[in-house]
Amino acid sequence: MTKYLQIALGVLSAIGGFVDIGDIVFTTSAGALFGYQLIWAVVLSVVGIVVFAEMSGRVATVTKRPVFSVVRQRMGFGLGLVTLIGSQIVNVLTLAAEAGGVALVISLLFNVSYPALVAPAFLCLALVIWITPFNWIERIFGYLGLGLLVFLVGAVHLHPNLDHAAAGLVPHLHSSATYLYFAVGLVAAGLMPYEVYFYSSGAVEEGWKAPGDLKLNRINAILGFGLGGILSLSLIAVAAQVFHPIGVQPEFLGTSMLGAQASLGTAGLILASVGILFAVSGAAIDTCFSGAYTLAQFLGWEWGKYRHPQGAPRFTITWMVLLGLGLVIVSTGVDPVIVTEYAVIGSVVALPLTYLPVLLIASDPTYMGTHVNGRFAKAVGWFYMGVIAIVAVAALPLLIITNAGSG
Repeated sequence: MTKYLQIALGVLSAIGGFVDIGDIVFTTSAGALFGYQLIWAVVLSVVGIVVFAEMSGRVATVTKRPVFSVVRQRMGFGLGLVTLIGSQIVNVLTLAAEAGGVALVISLLFNVSYPALVAPAFLCLALVIWITPFNWIERIFGYLGLGLLVFLVGAVHLHPNLDHAAAGLVPHLHSSATYLYFAVGLVAAGLMPYEVYFYSSGAVEEGWKAPGDLKLNRINAILGFGLGGILSLSLIAVAAQVFHPIGVQPEFLGTSMLGAQASLGTAGLILASVGILFAVSGAAIDTCFSGAYTLAQFLGWEWGKYRHPQGAPRFTITWMVLLGLGLVIVSTGVDPVIVTEYAVIGSVVALPLTYLPVLLIASDPTYMGTHVNGRFAKAVGWFYMGVIAIVAVAALPLLIITNAGSG
């Protein structure tokens, strides 16, 4: 029974890890602008994160070492430091955007001034991280994040054009730089490095052991991130049916919620708000932990939520500092949606140096023994390294050319 509960928690916690504010912004905007045409980019990113999440979880389970420890060992101090700096910049920006998103959703729900909620939102996140055990963080934000399923119900209720949706599984020949920008953004949003940093560190936190927990890891990766992908596709489908026909581009997080209201009324709006609130809150906590994990693992500090704060004081201070930096960024008045767009595109710096060591270690029998990657896993892994290389090269020029997707 415990194993089945762990699988359920893995599925639910992935909602906050995959469908964060960046994914919500990019998928809704992509559906509003291009209808179903970018479904293929979501599918591509989902398969990619499933492949690398499974590898990172397997590496952590077999070697008892999370992803960033592997990055440091395999890439050396110099490249490891570059990856650390790049990932921390992205982590801080993403944390600021997610926590700012928490304040934004609450302000929309209760009609309270957004600036007045920024500091309380960060304080609440700090208290949750300090007080709540790791497994309860998964349960609370996983279960309540299920409110996002309203977008799946809403997409079905609106009777999507299945022929158009099926056609969206195939990349379109498109001359628009904006189309390419959103394609790159959707792939990058699905492969954000903090997801595997958090996932692999969580495997160590929960004490996964080989070979017994390797099946659990595979199921968690497939079902958890697969569910996140279904929710992302639902966001595209709702936007394609509600916003695309009337030429409205959702520029605010609140506009995404209106898609659920258009199909299911007030109940849809409330469920969408609750789902987004807890998904974004969960993503903020994931990102905060990810930043503390990576620094502690790179420098060889004691780390882990399972330790009492006094047992890992530098780890505790790190996540507090990261929250403080995020608060400073959001307090400037910058729009969290704009911050998350730049964070997603900026993540391409860390993508190759994050995923290459995972692939190399998972394919090395010296480390993995009988649990090493097979031929198929290696082939898929190297295919995605090619995809990541293309995304890394194309992201910044497209950001500049399209003015962050605004044309």
